[in-house]
Amino acid sequence: MKHLFVTGTDTGIGKTIVSAWLCTHWQADYWKPVQSGLEGGSDSEWIARLSGCAVHPETYRLTQPLSPHQAADIDGVKIQLADFTLPTADRLVVEGAGGCMVPLNWRDTMLDLMKHLGSCALLVARSGLGTINHTCLSLQALKAAGVPVLGVVMVGEANPANREAIEHFGEVPVLAELPVFNVLSPQALAEFGMPERLVRALDSL
Repeated sequence: MKHLFVTGTDTGIGKTIVSAWLCTHWQADYWKPVQSGLEGGSDSEWIARLSGCAVHPETYRLTQPLSPHQAADIDGVKIQLADFTLPTADRLVVEGAGGCMVPLNWRDTMLDLMKHLGSCALLVARSGLGTINHTCLSLQALKAAGVPVLGVVMVGEANPANREAIEHFGEVPVLAELPVFNVLSPQALAEFGMPERLVRALDSL
């Protein structure tokens, strides 16, 4: 089985859209290990509508749109790494909650979950001002934890200067650049093709 862990430089950065896009073009299943916040629909429900892919149930569904450790405390839940097991699929996109240092509990972070699952990370970053710092710090954290990084996907208006800086200082390739879609629909995601460099990277998993 091939699987990829989609993480981000921040919350609301575009991980779910990138995950839906990957599921569409890579023909992968989807799994969100921890869902924080249920009002307005879960990420799994959004992915199912946008990509039509098979969606595996979350290990934890927490009611509040907060960091998992806070949401779990409010719900009276104890998140434990041992509870997470990769679903069976030929190809699987795993989407984290927030960034790579987001706490799962008062001991473990998303980095620990990636290591527990034996994942390779794909980092989603915005394209605009401030992204160099946030992206490079996230890459440093991933590398320090020993989590392999496939590359970066940038979301937003194309910014060649920021892309070049991230590749130079982060020492990883920017594998794709996605726009902010004016109309977010299955058709829009399907029509925006996957770059060959990302296809080759996914094939190498």
